[in-house]
Amino acid sequence: MTKQLPRVDVVLVGFGWTGAIFAEKLTAAGLDVLALERGPWRDTPSDFATTFAQDELRYYWRHGMFQEASQDTLTFRNNSAQTALPMRRWGSFLPGNGVGGAGVHWNGQTYRFLPSDFVARSHNEERYGPLPADMTVQDYGVTYEELEPHFDYFEKICGICGQAGNVDGETIEGGNPFEGMRSDQYPNPPMRMTFSQDRFAASARALGLNPFPVPSANMSRAYVNPLGMQLAPCTYCGFCEKHGCGNYSKASPQTTIIPVLMQRPNFGLRTNSEVLSVEKTPDGKHATGVTYVDTSGEVWFQPADIVILCAYPLQNTRLLLLSEIGTPYDPRTGEGVVGKNYCYQVMSSATVFFEDEYTNGFVGAGALGMVVDDYNGDNFDHSGLGFIGGGYIACGTTNARPIESHPVPEDVPRWGSAWKRAVRENFLKTTSVGVHGSSMAHRSNHLDLDPTYKDVWGRPLLRMTYDFTLNDRRLTEHLTPVAEEIAHGMGGAHVKVNARRGSYDSEPYQTTHNTGGTIMGTDPASSVVNRYGQSWDLPNLFVTGAGLFPQNAGYNPTGTVGALAYWSVDAIINRYLPDPGPLVRP
Repeated sequence: MTKQLPRVDVVLVGFGWTGAIFAEKLTAAGLDVLALERGPWRDTPSDFATTFAQDELRYYWRHGMFQEASQDTLTFRNNSAQTALPMRRWGSFLPGNGVGGAGVHWNGQTYRFLPSDFVARSHNEERYGPLPADMTVQDYGVTYEELEPHFDYFEKICGICGQAGNVDGETIEGGNPFEGMRSDQYPNPPMRMTFSQDRFAASARALGLNPFPVPSANMSRAYVNPLGMQLAPCTYCGFCEKHGCGNYSKASPQTTIIPVLMQRPNFGLRTNSEVLSVEKTPDGKHATGVTYVDTSGEVWFQPADIVILCAYPLQNTRLLLLSEIGTPYDPRTGEGVVGKNYCYQVMSSATVFFEDEYTNGFVGAGALGMVVDDYNGDNFDHSGLGFIGGGYIACGTTNARPIESHPVPEDVPRWGSAWKRAVRENFLKTTSVGVHGSSMAHRSNHLDLDPTYKDVWGRPLLRMTYDFTLNDRRLTEHLTPVAEEIAHGMGGAHVKVNARRGSYDSEPYQTTHNTGGTIMGTDPASSVVNRYGQSWDLPNLFVTGAGLFPQNAGYNPTGTVGALAYWSVDAIINRYLPDPGPLVRP
């Protein structure tokens, strides 16, 4: 029997980066806010203190902070002709679990998307002509210029370290010359680079490219953010990606927002509480709250005036489908919107092996790197190339974790004494040049509910249908040779190219940058939410996160996720609350 709880002004589903952002702003505006998080409470002293934060076996290989696939997973197939099967162990991406979500174990690379990324369809069609019929790329409905103040604030909350390239229209030496105009510098200077980044930058410059430091949420110095939270200088221990930071040196919800939020009497948090559905009025035109279940199996109804979905993109999509909100996307007709435009990213790399010089890859940080943006977005002429989009090319030293990292040249056996000898000889003498490519939406790639497999509560699992497209393959074939050329210029003895070939494989880790499924746009026929993240169907329901992206740009998404969250919560406070109702009329 479902038990009813007292009403709150706002209920948040999920409590990672966007949940913390919305809660902080809405409680500051005087609203009573409750966050429901299906995972446990997490903080630095108890979950990733310096004495055990570097436990690679516990955190990466045994998935210490990731979603339990035995409790909830999804099914996967490459195309609609196949039967999807459950993913019983996470591989190519790693959904977070618990307070802070994936914001606890992220690398900290904090880019802004290019202005043209937000108008990908109109921009590319204006420059290159009509896009292929099956390419379902869309404009966001919001522009870079509108988001710029929110990018700036998120960077100040996180204390991002970097070198600006375009402040108030003035190009600044050493920064990214292609970035959109910024209103301010980064709050902190770039991190200190190592041998590998110096060699990468020199090689890239020799090719006429424009290297700049990766914008980093790993601190280059002590910093106090606008909420008074203190972050410490990074020790370059390198256990950032797939790990929490025990030094308070990586911006996360725990280090930048949550401690302030937990002191506010108008904020509440219930962990280990999984939302089963968003409830609606009998006419289906407003959300009334959510139904959730706790770990004892007790089912509760939490009424609220506003419901905000702040979970991982895959979970937000599934919850809308399970709650029968919005029309499910049908790839055969192209109609419907929920589950549409699921996108991923296309990764490749070139590994450089040095003979006598040491790269010391164990000295690192999640966002320690140099990068070139010359082949990202529409920063280069695509005429005659047969694809749109691009990616950055970077040399990062994010840590040579000893269980995960053992690169060897191509001619080395994959086991035995020869392999062990090669690992010993090369472990301290390698680095990598990576391509981080965009993913343009395609009609066939989508999310829906699986007709066969169900979770412990009897609800259908989410089904993912995805494969690399012709656009992806042409993109990676064009950019990977550039990475290889940079790698050859770094002075190593040998370069091993790790090209992206074949269909998407869900097993090897690639990136956790899943996007789409709850996309934003300019009309209800092609998008789930409007330009403010507000549901077209239920005006008191908002959706956040990378699921809003109509396609995935060639960057790490967190900077844009943060900017969109601040843009949306600003609209709720200053536009929706004074006059509740649709913020955009179709």
